[in-house]
Amino acid sequence: MTEPIFDHDRLDVYRLSIDYVAQSFAVAKELNGLHRHARDQWLRAAQSIPLNIAEGNGKRQQQTRAKFFDDARGSTSESAACLDALVARGVCSPPRVVDGKQMLQRVFPMLTKLVPAI
Repeated sequence: MTEPIFDHDRLDVYRLSIDYVAQSFAVAKELNGLHRHARDQWLRAAQSIPLNIAEGNGKRQQQTRAKFFDDARGSTSESAACLDALVARGVCSPPRVVDGKQMLQRVFPMLTKLVPAI
């Protein structure tokens, strides 16, 4: 990743989520044909995590910021579910998705701390 320029670039959760996106695309290269739709849904969910973090971090109203961080948290859960579905369908082996699941397991509580109780 490049040198931080924007405020969101400095957030550990943002950098970790970008690493997750890179890892996801590396695994997704192997999926095509019948598995194209599952791959596309997974990659949309994966990319939604850092996109929502960046957008939320740029908002000034606390409630609006919280909504985007909460959306990122939802996309984190969706990404984990996509990985589970890929394993259940036999598209990926459990060892192939373990790194991604571990990254998501770290991202989720980081986002939880960014979402204040409203």
